[in-house]
Amino acid sequence: MSGLHLERVGQGPALVLLHGWAMHGGVFAPLRSALADRFEVITVDLPGHGGSCGSALPLTLEAVSDALAEALPPRAVLLGWSLGGLLAMAHALRHPARVRGLCLIAASPRFVHAPDWPEGMDPRVFEAFGEELARDYRGTLDRFLMLEAQGSTPLRDTLRLLRDAVDARGEPDARALREGLALLHDADLRGGLGALSMPSLWLAGRRDRLVSPAAMREAAGRARDARVQVFEHAGHAPFLTAPGAVADALTAFAAECPA
Repeated sequence: MSGLHLERVGQGPALVLLHGWAMHGGVFAPLRSALADRFEVITVDLPGHGGSCGSALPLTLEAVSDALAEALPPRAVLLGWSLGGLLAMAHALRHPARVRGLCLIAASPRFVHAPDWPEGMDPRVFEAFGEELARDYRGTLDRFLMLEAQGSTPLRDTLRLLRDAVDARGEPDARALREGLALLHDADLRGGLGALSMPSLWLAGRRDRLVSPAAMREAAGRARDARVQVFEHAGHAPFLTAPGAVADALTAFAAECPA
């Protein structure tokens, strides 16, 4: 068994959704509703989150990638948001024959700044979240949600949706939260982008405070068959503020991916 909790809705080609740090598949509810008449939408709760909270599977690129290969149908379109995007990229690189299209929402192959990656975030942000997590779990989580919501229009509604999503399936496992922050801080998949064998779609929020559209354009430019779309009035979670537009972009992209 893969150790991952999955939920399926709708009929059609398989479309898999991977959530971000501290969330679960339920955060995609608005997007899932907009897509269920076009796809079999499969949401995955990552290890330590939601229905997978009791999973012993480590939240690492390799372990999650192999678990996805065991749990998911072949030739799916794979969508990852934020941390989920990093895991989606890793899966597409490790098991390319199983992925017919790759969509990244507010995700980057490297989340932190480097001399050759100026658009990344200050690594001290993730280090601070890791240090604060043990002292003030709820306050640290809320500060991260605020960072995710910043730039969204309307901000208050986006923050409410993110807070509601976190609380809907219980608190994530503390170990998984630490492992997720470590991935955001340490992972660097830039070197593999040129090896992506499937088309990719990069969806950015122009006002995103965590992953800049510039970083996503740079990443997409390293892949062979990639396109970028920027949502003008969105922050880090455009699928919450514009689920219909994101669903339309996904549907058009999936129609062009090889079967």
